[in-house]
Amino acid sequence: MDESKDELPRNLKRIVEDFQLSEGAEKVELLLEYSERLPPLPDRFREDRALLAPVEECMTPVFVAAELDADGLQFFFDVPPESPTVRGYAALMAEGLQGTHPEDVLRIPNEFYLAMGLEHVLTMQRLNGFASIVAHLKRLAAKMLQQ
Repeated sequence: MDESKDELPRNLKRIVEDFQLSEGAEKVELLLEYSERLPPLPDRFREDRALLAPVEECMTPVFVAAELDADGLQFFFDVPPESPTVRGYAALMAEGLQGTHPEDVLRIPNEFYLAMGLEHVLTMQRLNGFASIVAHLKRLAAKMLQQ
């Protein structure tokens, strides 16, 4: 998986490396720490929920929006507080992809998160949720390129 790590944006690569350095339950603790760091939605998204798109494939209600400006991409997530694992995924993706370009997001290997060792501490259903979020972010990035 080291080859795929080279395809990751710098911030996301750093996050993957942090997870690689943690063991067992530490990985879950780190994911939960990320869940607490998920920034609140800006007012414009709270006031107009139509600006957020649902991640249909995810069992947890996850909504996301993407914006592209001169500083690059930024993803905004709405995930219920009672779903800390999924909030953790969202937070680490938002942080890991902040300031990237759509092309960078499209180059991320679909299962890059396996390099984090999460399959040893999370169920396959939870990993499928992560995969759904990654796929959705790639669709949003592709849409940005078409605009």
